[in-house]
Amino acid sequence: MTLEALASEIATAAKKEAKGITDAAKTEAKGILKEANTRAERESTQIKTETVASARQANQKSQLIARREELDATWEAVRDEVGSASMKGRTGLIKALLTQAKGEADKGMILCPVGIDRPALEKASSGFDFGNDVEGLGGFVLETKDGSVVLDYRFDGRLEESWNSCLSSVTSILFGDA
Repeated sequence: MTLEALASEIATAAKKEAKGITDAAKTEAKGILKEANTRAERESTQIKTETVASARQANQKSQLIARREELDATWEAVRDEVGSASMKGRTGLIKALLTQAKGEADKGMILCPVGIDRPALEKASSGFDFGNDVEGLGGFVLETKDGSVVLDYRFDGRLEESWNSCLSSVTSILFGDA
């Protein structure tokens, strides 16, 4: 074999081997690219799912905060109305509480009115001695002379009990919940 033929054969073999290496590299690159695309798609789907869940959670939190603020504002409006001297039925409520107190109180208890209701209570000539004013939306407390027993007839506690027992109805009215 001549040197030229040998060189030609070596060159052909080298080209064949180079083509095999190149083809194998291309096949491996395609596999790596396919795997990377699959992983990127999977991660993209995961991120999308997490983003949607996070947005939903943020919306729910915002709704709950808005509901809480609305309930708080409603509570304050109710308290303001009940604490107002012009509340409709205030005198009748005071008289009803006074009648109840007369049936439950021990003799000699001192009536301590909420300041706004002192005139109405004094006018009702309750039969109780009057003490100092107490804080509250309305009504009064009765206490023994030594302060060991206190009966609370203020609007505050009764309003809070009513609010708590009717909270689901209030929520339903405000937000249309079933």
